[in-house]
Amino acid sequence: MPCFRCGARQTDPVRGASPWRRGVRADHQVLVCPGCQAVHGWADGLDRCTACASAALVCRLGEVECRDCGHTREAVRDDLVRAAAPGGTGDRDLSAEVAAALSRVLSRGPAG
Repeated sequence: MPCFRCGARQTDPVRGASPWRRGVRADHQVLVCPGCQAVHGWADGLDRCTACASAALVCRLGEVECRDCGHTREAVRDDLVRAAAPGGTGDRDLSAEVAAALSRVLSRGPAG
């Protein structure tokens, strides 16, 4: 998953805690790279907790949870309808990424 602000891709992590931060935007989990976190206002554009206004949200199993106060709410997933509709782009981007990854992996020679 790329950084939602600059599009940078996360690489294999070094041992320990990841420097990337999670957030929620339009009820979808997003990542923010360390470079974007260094910019003032990096959390602008992220959803906020309706109880405490924190941007420390995670989205999982159809719920959005605040990591600061523990408030949870149901995630609204109307994008699934748009992605499935004619002209939706939800699966095309993922399909292209999967095809590129398979091409990289399968084009390697036999292990020796």
